[in-house]
Amino acid sequence: MSKKDVIEEKAWSLLQRVANELDLIPVDAEYVKTAGEYNLLIYVDKEGGIGIDECEACSRAIDPLLDEEDFIPDAYTLIVSSPGLGRVLKRPRDFEFAMGKEVEVKLYKAVDGEKEFTGILKSADGKTVKIESDDKSYEFQRAEISLIRLAFDF
Repeated sequence: MSKKDVIEEKAWSLLQRVANELDLIPVDAEYVKTAGEYNLLIYVDKEGGIGIDECEACSRAIDPLLDEEDFIPDAYTLIVSSPGLGRVLKRPRDFEFAMGKEVEVKLYKAVDGEKEFTGILKSADGKTVKIESDDKSYEFQRAEISLIRLAFDF
């Protein structure tokens, strides 16, 4: 397991605990390096959507736990946010949330000459994802998918 994976899993564990205490839905924890700076990105949600007050409360609750556990060796910035309109689907709960909604699927390799598909999420399990678009049904192996997220139009 890579350093990044270890940090994300430990942060996820803390996030689940904090989110439960604050009646929030834990969505994801990502540890990324952008422009030479490390960031721990914490994503939370709640029924009806999340606002700045909930993000602040989560930040205030998780920050001392991160300091206490001290498992991140680098200097980093903690960022707590909503998952946004184009919410990436990673965990089983994400797929449950998105069932029946429009999603964008991006593949590593082209299928029928296409690498990007949009459709209504019909089913998802640990191995496959099924979507329907314009009376056509697609089934993808999870290993084929580079990214799946909620679709949004402006």
